[in-house]
Amino acid sequence: MATLHELTRPNSIRLDVQAADWRAAITTAGRLLETDGVSSGHYTDAMVRNVEDNGPYIVVSPGFAFAHARANDDVHRTGMAWIRLDEPVAFGHESNDPVTLVAALAAVDSSAHLTAMQQLAQALGDADTREALESATTPGQFHDALAAVTPKAQGSTTAAAATGATAASTQGAAGEDVSAPTHATKDHILTVCGNGLGTSLFLKNTLEKVLDQWGWGPYLTVEATDTISAKGKAKDADLIMTSGEIARTLGDPGIPVKVISNFTSTEEIDAALRDSYDV
Repeated sequence: MATLHELTRPNSIRLDVQAADWRAAITTAGRLLETDGVSSGHYTDAMVRNVEDNGPYIVVSPGFAFAHARANDDVHRTGMAWIRLDEPVAFGHESNDPVTLVAALAAVDSSAHLTAMQQLAQALGDADTREALESATTPGQFHDALAAVTPKAQGSTTAAAATGATAASTQGAAGEDVSAPTHATKDHILTVCGNGLGTSLFLKNTLEKVLDQWGWGPYLTVEATDTISAKGKAKDADLIMTSGEIARTLGDPGIPVKVISNFTSTEEIDAALRDSYDV
């Protein structure tokens, strides 16, 4: 699968961009995708409509917006573009505004960009990487900062599953013992966004990081999905994690819905898990 810097070409990065508002910011990032042959102008318009229809849920962490939309024949290949704004703009998010960094993703399917989404969650959750992106003086330096983010090692918790362990005691994020869930659960969590291709994958990666810290990876699976599919899949899940805007769209799916404001915050997700599983 393509990595974060492989999906982003240096000519798809612009720094110190002036944008009058969030629509102009998304449009500027979309035009970079168009110029690079990734997508058409219809996709750029769709990214703007996505926020108009679903609210500013794409502002997934303080100062960062992740623009995307559902792909049709307006996406030619999977790719990303980045802009860093000269002056921050408000998207209307209650806790993560204003935005200085915008990434735009166009994806032809739900799998080609999985590694890149994992790296993106890592990059924005790491203070040094975020600082490198904020302080880069050229697109080349910005691209180098993306290239420095290495994918998370896979399979770190599969050994416990292979032994058939059912109630192992492991170390949680705060350093205390966290036992694997022993009460009846469906062993499944949904992360939900408007399209199931962008922010839901972003949140899934951070959630899986917390599960790895707890040693719960062998016991719970996380599925990224869209709002329409989530309503049907809820009956087979323990809970849903999503943004406030998407939570309002979902209404009552019949299972607990945990609203996450900062999709890079392991502490916020840790707290939501503790509340959900009575840890």
